[in-house]
Amino acid sequence: MWILAAFVAVPLIEIALFIQVGGLIGLWPTLAIVIATAVAGTWALRSQGRATVEDLRRRFDTLADPTEPLAHGAMILFAGALLLTPGFFTDTVGLLLMVPAVRTAVMRWLGKRVEVRRFEMGQHPGGPRRPDPSRRRPDDVIEGDWQQVDPAGPKPRPDDETRPPKRPTHHASGWTRH
Repeated sequence: MWILAAFVAVPLIEIALFIQVGGLIGLWPTLAIVIATAVAGTWALRSQGRATVEDLRRRFDTLADPTEPLAHGAMILFAGALLLTPGFFTDTVGLLLMVPAVRTAVMRWLGKRVEVRRFEMGQHPGGPRRPDPSRRRPDDVIEGDWQQVDPAGPKPRPDDETRPPKRPTHHASGWTRH
């Protein structure tokens, strides 16, 4: 119902504002303002979007919660669409959403009204999850190649005696025994 009201109200507001502003300053200055806000919106979208993508990359690199930059990115995208839409009302809302403090306030307001039921990121707190063996079907087959490894180590070849012994050049990863 709210979406229908918005689709009816926003065009009516825009038409009324075009009539009022056009009557005050004339047709050409009104059109110039609409075009200038579209150009300014494109520039703001690029600069704000670039900063948000960098913040998102930084959050992913540090395994931090990416919710905030993702929400900022969604609002910047919405603001860019509003700024590219001709009209004074949509331009005003779009410009307001380009301000980080306004986006943070909108996120806080939405956060009070949205319930997050589950969010997981990174490794499970209890360690890696294992498949439930009770759900495994008897016809599940995992194929692979293997070979027996002698615990004493490989037998030296005749030409190995002349070379110095190999030593690892890095720290053990834990996946193999050194």
